[in-house]
Amino acid sequence: MRLFIMLILASSAAWAENTVLEQPSEAAKVAPASSSLLESSQVSSQLLQLVFGLLLVIGLIFLLAWVVRRVQQSLPVKGSQQAISLLASQALGPRDRLLLVQVGKEQILLGLTPGTIVPLHVLQEPVEVSAANNPLSSAFAQRLAKALKTTAKDEPS
Repeated sequence: MRLFIMLILASSAAWAENTVLEQPSEAAKVAPASSSLLESSQVSSQLLQLVFGLLLVIGLIFLLAWVVRRVQQSLPVKGSQQAISLLASQALGPRDRLLLVQVGKEQILLGLTPGTIVPLHVLQEPVEVSAANNPLSSAFAQRLAKALKTTAKDEPS
């Protein structure tokens, strides 16, 4: 992630350097009387390009942070011996979900909305969750989870 950001910053710096180097040659062709007007328009266009590039990079950083949060939320916590575990999840809409939660020996179906969590039903017979419903069933998902797990351990807290 840091390497990606460094590459973006280096390429934007090289691009800005090229535009600065190219502009004086174009300004030399203009008559000396209009050179101050041309310089002020060049400065304002460079400033506009700089602001636009900065907004683009900041937007990209926020987008990547959002993607990482979404991926981490969907990954199950392995190796934890907790009394409560999430067995299954089903999206009903962009912000509404159904969750099947195991608490001790009971399974509870929960409705999750942005403002509330509502218990919908306590199951009399436990539902068997197969490996096909496991979100880490694909090889790519397993490698991504492993990479995120090692990256989180490498970074200092």
